[in-house]
Amino acid sequence: MRSGLSRLPEGVTVMVGHRVQLRVNAYEDEDLELTFPGDWEVVECRMLGHGRPPLTDEQIRSAIQSPIESPRLREIAKGKERVVILFDDPTKPTPTHRIVPFFLEELREGGIRDDQIRFVCGFGAHRALSTREFVTKLGADVVANYPVYNHNPYENVVYVGTTSRGTPMYINREVVSCDLRIAIGGIIPHRLAGFGAGGKIVLPGVAGIETIAAHHSRMVQEPYRETIGVGKVDGNHFRLDIEEGARLGGLQFKADCVINDRREVVGVCAGDVVAEHRAGVRLAREVYHTELVGDADVLVSNAYPDEHQVMRAFRLSPLCLKDGGDLVVVGWNREGQAVHYLNGRFGTEYGGRGWRSGRTSEALARVGSVFVLTPLLSMTERMEFGGNNVVWCRSWGEVIAKLAARHGPGTRAVVYPYAPIQLVTKRA
Repeated sequence: MRSGLSRLPEGVTVMVGHRVQLRVNAYEDEDLELTFPGDWEVVECRMLGHGRPPLTDEQIRSAIQSPIESPRLREIAKGKERVVILFDDPTKPTPTHRIVPFFLEELREGGIRDDQIRFVCGFGAHRALSTREFVTKLGADVVANYPVYNHNPYENVVYVGTTSRGTPMYINREVVSCDLRIAIGGIIPHRLAGFGAGGKIVLPGVAGIETIAAHHSRMVQEPYRETIGVGKVDGNHFRLDIEEGARLGGLQFKADCVINDRREVVGVCAGDVVAEHRAGVRLAREVYHTELVGDADVLVSNAYPDEHQVMRAFRLSPLCLKDGGDLVVVGWNREGQAVHYLNGRFGTEYGGRGWRSGRTSEALARVGSVFVLTPLLSMTERMEFGGNNVVWCRSWGEVIAKLAARHGPGTRAVVYPYAPIQLVTKRA
């Protein structure tokens, strides 16, 4: 077996062996064991924040009560009549229920009664949530005792202004009707905005479809295109437009989480929507940092904790995989892929206004074969991946049998156990 251990990066937890345990199916959180041939070199690349202990209740409370560039929430709440708390949908791994109680504490200290509070899910152009999903996100007590609403990007939106980059801001009517607008989110890497969270809970979160379409189309074109990318925040016009939109939408207080490998909250930044986000990004860079282990014959990219959008697990292949190497994407989600009214397919030859056919073929051009491991094989979802080199499998046994037929002794398999949140960088 080829020995690559001397070439592996320092300062990052790397495990070598032939059994790798993956966390899968976010929100239900199962374990899936991968077994590899004994004559392969198998490397598991963990982020620096792997195993980082979760915050205690008192630590979360302290973070909420120590806002960044903002008065305390209880001070902002004084004299307000109608309060809305925005939260994200299941495509984001935010443990929202861990933060909500401390928001409610602060609101009560500011004189807000429970009957003055409502929740709105800011899912942008994704689908509406079920009551069960509301409970998963917020907790059963919140759903039982407060109104919880789905956003509708097609109706009941109110114009509040236009950003300096030309995005017309239409915002959820319920949100606009409130005089205190606050939100909870989670910071993970994002291919356009650099990192998620911050003002994204407003744009696209509770924005109208015209706003979302204008922002997404304009901000990825010249002269803005070169400023966007995973991990890019400073000078990123996609994000700057989002933040201007959030100001126009009147967002007054935001709390964002950083998570560990088990979706536990390991950091909270709260306060002004831009200032808290920048502080959260600094922590996220530390927690999610994963030094690049490349030169892989086989790359296993686990889509946890964002299996609703497995495309986000594809982004590591150009960095880590040899030309012609094989990519395995683990998308162990029994509910399938997220509905996206802007970019999704809704007919044989058409979709939302941002949809185009075969959108993954270019990204996979240098890959030998792509094996997608999922318990749910939907023809419609398979059509969206495009390419003749995509193989869909229901079990790891099926995947490894196909790989073993293509790769012999000394094969280097590199495993990224939670690819969507791993911020992979090369050593200087």
